Amino acid sequence: MSLTSNKKNFEQLTTNLKDLAYSYLEKYNPSKQQLKIYLLKKYLIKFSGKETKKDISNLIDEIIINLERRKLINDELYSDSKARVLLRRGYSINKINLTLRNKGIDSIFIKKSLDKIKSGKIDPDFVSAIKICKKRRIGPLRPNANRELFYKKDMGVLARAGFSFEISKKVLNLELDEYNKLIKII
Repeated sequence: MSLTSNKKNFEQLTTNLKDLAYSYLEKYNPSKQQLKIYLLKKYLIKFSGKETKKDISNLIDEIIINLERRKLINDELYSDSKARVLLRRGYSINKINLTLRNKGIDSIFIKKSLDKIKSGKIDPDFVSAIKICKKRRIGPLRPNANRELFYKKDMGVLARAGFSFEISKKVLNLELDEYNKLIKII
């Protein structure tokens, strides 16, 4: 059964999906892919009928295009704001890139956002690595007697956070006085 064969059900389904999209946009600031996944899940849970997946996918795409035209959803703005939030949390550039890709953001928008972040005078990865050290109390914050014992473990923590070997080594070799000066600047 095609969506166009039963016009009343089609209009009702369209209205219901639009209402769900608006309510989701009120609560969250999603990317296009996140909104599409949300609407597909809601359709499968609440409204699943005899419509084909292709018809539903096309309907959801039309709803998202309509929201884009009304400027209620914008992946470029989402990419910029999410990248800044993640950088403040202490994410590395690599991890920000991966996170935005997982959210379904186009690589052009990701590149623009990361270029904006990198345009500053200070290396954002270095600043983020210092924030991770503060949050996890590793590197310069460890007592001098334990620093050599935990060096490998601290390198692993920074590597899993997406930092390069050079940045990790640079941060872990900071003395406590230098580290405290940098924290005050940041």
